[in-house]
Amino acid sequence: MNVKQLISQMTLEEKAGLCSGKDFWFTKAVDRLGVPSVMLSDGPHGLRKQDQKSDHLGVNESIKAVCFPAGCATAASFDRELIYKLGEAVGEECQAEDVSVVLGPAVNIKRSPLCGRNFEYFSEDPYLTTEMATYHIKGVQSKHIGTSIKHFLANNQEHRRMTSSSEVDERTLREIYLAAFEGAVVNGKPWTVMCSYNKVNGEFASESRLYLTEILRDEWGFDGYVVSDWGAVNDRVLGLAAGMDLEMPSSHGINDRKIVEAVQNGELDVKIVDQAVERILNINYRYLENRKPNIGCEWDKEAHHELAREIAAECMVLLKNEGGLLPLAKDESVAFIGKFAEEPRFQGGGSSHINCFKKTSALETAKELNLPITYSQGYEVNQDVIDEELIQEAVDVAKNAKVAVLFVGLPDSFESEGYDRTHLRMPDCQNELIKRVAAVQPNTVVVLHNGSPVEMPWVGDVTAILEVYLGGQAVGAATIDVLFGDKNPCGRLPESFPIKLEDNPSYLSYVGEGDTVHYTEGVFVGYRYYDKKKMDVLFPFGHGLSYTTFAYANLKLDKSTISDTDELKVTVDVTNTGLVSGKEVVQLYVSDCESYVIRPVKELKGFEKIELAPGETKTVSFTLDKRAFAYWNTKIKDWHVETGEFAILIGKSAAQIELQDNVTVTGTVRVPVTFTWNSTFGDIMADPKGSELFAPIVAMMKKGMGISEETAAAGNSAVTTAMLEAMLRYMPIRVLRSFAGNRFDEAQFQMLIDALNQE
Repeated sequence: MNVKQLISQMTLEEKAGLCSGKDFWFTKAVDRLGVPSVMLSDGPHGLRKQDQKSDHLGVNESIKAVCFPAGCATAASFDRELIYKLGEAVGEECQAEDVSVVLGPAVNIKRSPLCGRNFEYFSEDPYLTTEMATYHIKGVQSKHIGTSIKHFLANNQEHRRMTSSSEVDERTLREIYLAAFEGAVVNGKPWTVMCSYNKVNGEFASESRLYLTEILRDEWGFDGYVVSDWGAVNDRVLGLAAGMDLEMPSSHGINDRKIVEAVQNGELDVKIVDQAVERILNINYRYLENRKPNIGCEWDKEAHHELAREIAAECMVLLKNEGGLLPLAKDESVAFIGKFAEEPRFQGGGSSHINCFKKTSALETAKELNLPITYSQGYEVNQDVIDEELIQEAVDVAKNAKVAVLFVGLPDSFESEGYDRTHLRMPDCQNELIKRVAAVQPNTVVVLHNGSPVEMPWVGDVTAILEVYLGGQAVGAATIDVLFGDKNPCGRLPESFPIKLEDNPSYLSYVGEGDTVHYTEGVFVGYRYYDKKKMDVLFPFGHGLSYTTFAYANLKLDKSTISDTDELKVTVDVTNTGLVSGKEVVQLYVSDCESYVIRPVKELKGFEKIELAPGETKTVSFTLDKRAFAYWNTKIKDWHVETGEFAILIGKSAAQIELQDNVTVTGTVRVPVTFTWNSTFGDIMADPKGSELFAPIVAMMKKGMGISEETAAAGNSAVTTAMLEAMLRYMPIRVLRSFAGNRFDEAQFQMLIDALNQE
């Protein structure tokens, strides 16, 4: 389709109309020119297709579909290929249902565990987030269906999400919040990007030319269209000029007229309108010209249900397993306790809520397998009331079994789109149930259904803990697979679990004051903060146990010194030293051993998931480039590597590093510095050129104070070399006017400063 030619035939009114939706889910058509409308639909962990009269948040029922594990769970897989398969399945469903773009994945960073929408997001770490998002995007788009990566930018809370301003410094944005989008946009190439509701540093995201055009398009090369989050438009004309192409849902003609008027009165260049229409139609026709012939046909829901089961099992994280209690034997008596055993919580609330065609519970699956299971409800889901009768019944059932498995977590009312949590506690009735059961049953297993971290006052009282997150409609069957050893748990935590809420780095500033929230923790989000503070956590980022064991050896770097323009090849051998097959997530972190800027202790820069048979060894390879060693330098507005030594760390989690080797990296970019009379001797001597020019002066000052190598060694001087160097480090050179007396030549010093500032 020749889109440019098509646009040239349109009236201004038709062009303006194409920049907003026809209704809640469809773009507009131009019947006169044969331009059809297409549908967008919610996702990302399943298709939530509603008719055009339905609402955004799910009050009205959508089509029957498959609910895959939510983002909180899929990120725990650390498995790129698995996420790709999920994306393929969602893409197939969209093809069958004639949906052009699915809204997702959601890649906002988990700044605080209180965010009500964390269940939909991947991680506290931008590298893990971008890798998961990239492969989700690639999977969906392999089926010629677009994705809409969201919510761009700094949308990290539900509280006042439509009006609040996220106040974030440039370096933090680049290293944490923008970075979560950058790799996915550059490598995944999503067809669309959804801008968020909130402001960023006082400007609505939907009106920011900096983020929507200069960074997203000019810097990252994004070539699709930007769509508003539903209802995120503040000023339509400003937004269009900034690069926000498509407004959703329909403004019922109100904003269309504003666009027309702005062009007619010279406020808006018609070329900007043409450009937005071209972007929208390019994507629409990318879908239309690749539609499959199976539109309207029934797609294989059962096959996708089984895929959801496979994915859910791969995402589960074994947090604790004392004495190897798990896996359970299929012939031993087990008590299933807790309402979630019968009716699991497997997805979050709001715009991603899927109308499942079926769901499986752990209790139902156990009965189908004729496992010797007894069941007790234990608690009510709809109210947090300690019911003594239910608890006593559960205690009695637990006493008479060999193992008690408690199915607990967060009910729907505790976390959802639209509002944030106010604490990290599970319902009191569930905590009391766990406490009472553990007191009478030494073999107690806790299975957690939740979208984000919870406090665990009973962590020391139970034998095993299995985190299943919000595992989708097949979570019950997948849980049985893992509990009884048909699947070996291989998930890893994509976020830190703090001991208590107050430990979280954003605690003092979350959720802000009024419409302003300051990101006072800067780059120290999640494990970056806990590492720096040397603070204990409940469970660290990257943690996860297995039914087998793994040993690491032979860490090798292909070079001991590199420049920042080189790549570093890293290899390590991993051996399954246990008795059963299993998957290990090998994690690579990079640490700047001595940095002038304030940096995290280490940062995740690579991971690989491998499967090993008992006794098998595989060599895992990583390639690190400049970005693995760089920080965002606000002076040069670019990524910068400080010359120095970096540690390459191979670990099983952020807290469990197994091997280390070091590499010296030479930065090839000199950060421009203008030296003045207020520059310190320390800063000048740290500069190679400054050290050369000012070395004679420092030597002269030592001599003037009677310091020589002989007197320093003999200790005969009142001022030692070390003392002088310490004093000079933070002494501005202007002070020499007072201290050097007749030996000071101001003109000579000015000549040195001028020479130092010459490139």
